[in-house]
Amino acid sequence: MKSKTANWFETVIRYDKMQEDGMTKKVNEYYVVEAFSFGDAEEKITEEMSSYISGEFEVRNITPSTYHEIFFSENGNDDRWYKARLQFITFDEKTEKEKRTSVTYLVQASTLNGAVKNIEEAMAGTMSDYVISNISETKFLDVYEKKA
Repeated sequence: MKSKTANWFETVIRYDKMQEDGMTKKVNEYYVVEAFSFGDAEEKITEEMSSYISGEFEVRNITPSTYHEIFFSENGNDDRWYKARLQFITFDEKTEKEKRTSVTYLVQASTLNGAVKNIEEAMAGTMSDYVISNISETKFLDVYEKKA
């Protein structure tokens, strides 16, 4: 399991997609890109989509992500992306109370159970106590990292 911490932006592109029946239909597709700024994110998604889409398309939306770390699966069958909210549990000795800090991650897996397994694998090396408080499948089709 590979993980990467960076600035991520969620993007939406819109274009005319050829359907199986030969008709074209306007579709929105969702992607995540690693970028430094909104302009950088637009440039990155435009560059990536230019090789996949023949014809015109437009970048409809760019939003900074709520997560800064993504867990990439090395399994070729893992083709879906899940947003997972983890709560890290610490104990405040002054107040003698438990404190929970929420952190959101993006995780690649083929199923919901696979996403939980991948999270547990990625977190295996940490000494922190945590619980998975929420996990849900996203509409993201792919994640594009900056090229080295």
